[in-house]
Amino acid sequence: MKIGIIGDYNPESPTHQATTMALAHSAAKANLAVETEWLPTASIAGKSDEWLNSYHGLWIAPGVPDSVDGVLHAITFAREHDVPLLGTCAGFQFIIMEFARNVLGMTDVHHEEYNSGANHFLISKLSCSLAGQEGQVLIKQQSAVHRIYQSEQTIEAFRCSYGLDASYAARLNEAGLCIVGSDLFGEPRIVELPSHRFFIGTLYVPQLHSACDQPHCLVDSFMLHAATRQVGWAYVPDNMSDGSVYS
Repeated sequence: MKIGIIGDYNPESPTHQATTMALAHSAAKANLAVETEWLPTASIAGKSDEWLNSYHGLWIAPGVPDSVDGVLHAITFAREHDVPLLGTCAGFQFIIMEFARNVLGMTDVHHEEYNSGANHFLISKLSCSLAGQEGQVLIKQQSAVHRIYQSEQTIEAFRCSYGLDASYAARLNEAGLCIVGSDLFGEPRIVELPSHRFFIGTLYVPQLHSACDQPHCLVDSFMLHAATRQVGWAYVPDNMSDGSVYS
């Protein structure tokens, strides 16, 4: 099985190191043979769909990419072709950006970190940076994320200074990209696309809480859904994860 990590790998980055290791932890737990590959963002936009389709799951990694267009292209492909996709930290932000632009047609919204002179920010600077903090996240019942966690709350590590401008939340929810996790003040922290096999973005960095003897449940579920795509299954067996059924 092949997992593509969309990002420009920095060996000095703790979140990049943790991303690779978290996949290894979950693969070992599930006894899966997994090949992981970091895919430089500037190389993606020019690649064929056949190349992207060779990966059974895509992870949008934290960090500032060399090519935002490359990241958005990979997200579009995953969304349109039912490829399991997990986005963490910046990946959460780009999942929202791609959906707003390509599904809602909101071509005039921007990410403040990359276009500070724009008039409309879908992704804006947080009033208080979350970088280096841990915080509580409340999870909505009846969501895929709730079925994965089997809990209505979790404590997670954050590394972000930008997030969704909450004034756009209702439009995203109505169009199908559901906000299913928030902080104690109601600020969006998790999004999912329920119609998709696995399409989840977190503003936090779950891989930082993964360990050899206790892989993170969200990474476990991502990995197992990628395995279902590899073998052509439409569901995840009960003995492999949360037992949820996907079309």
